[in-house]
Amino acid sequence: MAPVDPHSFADSSHPFAKRLDLSLFLDFDLKRILGSASLHLERSHTGEFFLDTRSLAVKAVSDQAGHPIPFSLFAPDAIKGSLLNVILSGQSTIAISFNTDPSASALQWLDAHQTAGKKLPYIFTQCQFIHARSIFPCQDTPLARIRYSARINIPKEMRAVMSAAHVGRSAPSPGEANGACEEGKWMMDGRVVEYFLMEQSIPPYLFALAAGDVAYEDLSPRSRVYAEPSELQAAAHEFAGTEAMIQQGEALFGPYEWERFDLLVMPPSFPYGGMENPRMVFLTPTVIVGDRSGVQVVAHELAHSWTGNLITNASNSDFWLNEGFTTYAERRIIEALEGKDCAALHIGLGWSGLKEEIERFKDRPEFTKLKTNQEGVDPDEIYSQVPYEKGFQFLWRVEQQVGRPAFDEFLKSYIAEFRFSSIDTERFVAFLKEKFQGIEEQIDLDMWLYRSGIPPDALEPTSAVLQRILTLAGGFNAGQRLTEEDSSSWQALEW
Repeated sequence: MAPVDPHSFADSSHPFAKRLDLSLFLDFDLKRILGSASLHLERSHTGEFFLDTRSLAVKAVSDQAGHPIPFSLFAPDAIKGSLLNVILSGQSTIAISFNTDPSASALQWLDAHQTAGKKLPYIFTQCQFIHARSIFPCQDTPLARIRYSARINIPKEMRAVMSAAHVGRSAPSPGEANGACEEGKWMMDGRVVEYFLMEQSIPPYLFALAAGDVAYEDLSPRSRVYAEPSELQAAAHEFAGTEAMIQQGEALFGPYEWERFDLLVMPPSFPYGGMENPRMVFLTPTVIVGDRSGVQVVAHELAHSWTGNLITNASNSDFWLNEGFTTYAERRIIEALEGKDCAALHIGLGWSGLKEEIERFKDRPEFTKLKTNQEGVDPDEIYSQVPYEKGFQFLWRVEQQVGRPAFDEFLKSYIAEFRFSSIDTERFVAFLKEKFQGIEEQIDLDMWLYRSGIPPDALEPTSAVLQRILTLAGGFNAGQRLTEEDSSSWQALEW
């Protein structure tokens, strides 16, 4: 018996849950979710079965026939939350009834006055890195990829969206609560149930839900943008080129496997630039600037559709496999759509950011490696641009060594080989060596992946646009004024 992930109680001797069926009643007054989760395991199991939770009130655990199953909820660990230990006797399906806490780390509840329209309250989730466990009990590790269905009970004035296919909306029906709450509560007047289905397997951190005063506009047959009504027109204008971006991604990396690529513009309190939830990307409203220069954020989240969502890091110790590959893929999309100068500007800014991060972590050099040891470490506390930019630099170095045509073929074969799976750095290295015989003699893989800092053979980028901006900035600091001509063609990134 051993943990499969430094940030999870999931045990290597236990089966993974392969499917999850959820019934969730969203209580906006008390800021909590009343829920039930049916977990379908890959095989029957006898003995202890470990699940991750954080700040959940577990009310009951039962088998498929409704018979109670013994369980215990342990005192919380500061990083991992509370171990839920369920004692199984040959079952392969378990049903858990629970309530979330108002302080649940994955949930952000907004009152109406905190939204753009100030009409209805709003909720959204952010499960990365290890916060899905605060919404429902699960094996909260990227290794435990799941498919799921969900019934979301909300006030009828609202619309819900998820990282899943929307399959219906109707008045509540008897029996749907499945233990989430009392039948009378589920069937209350003024409520509606939205139905969702995710048939592709995802790691738990990509579970996503939002609900509020949300409208939408189609961008293409497989893409639409959702936003509060007052923000919708501007959002649709900003992201009008989304379909062209998807097509470029497919040309570079192979078929888009998630059916839809929809975007949800979040309320201003969303804490990230974007979150790559499959089928429903969450975006900060700050990317809407009117000149469509927010393309970089969308390109990054789109690129995750291949690298991060389709192929996922096995644990946060291998986070560079998600973000280094995605940063590389994002810049290839930008180069194809916006030109080499624009891509070079992004690379140059990323290089500057990497050097700043190396300095920031000079007293904690472990976290300037690509493969890190995160035992006993909260992944939120060590978040940085190192996995993004050093990961990009490593892949760029490999591309320069083998040539772009060969590297493009490698990317497509890598994605085809590991699609819908979660892998570690060592599995990647084995595949790299298999495809490029002798690559370890041309590039010091150990230095790039397992040692701190920036390797001496990293390629310092050159960007004429960035150099011109830095020259102007230097002059400004010395007392020279910018002219209108100096900045007339700038977009948000230059500023």
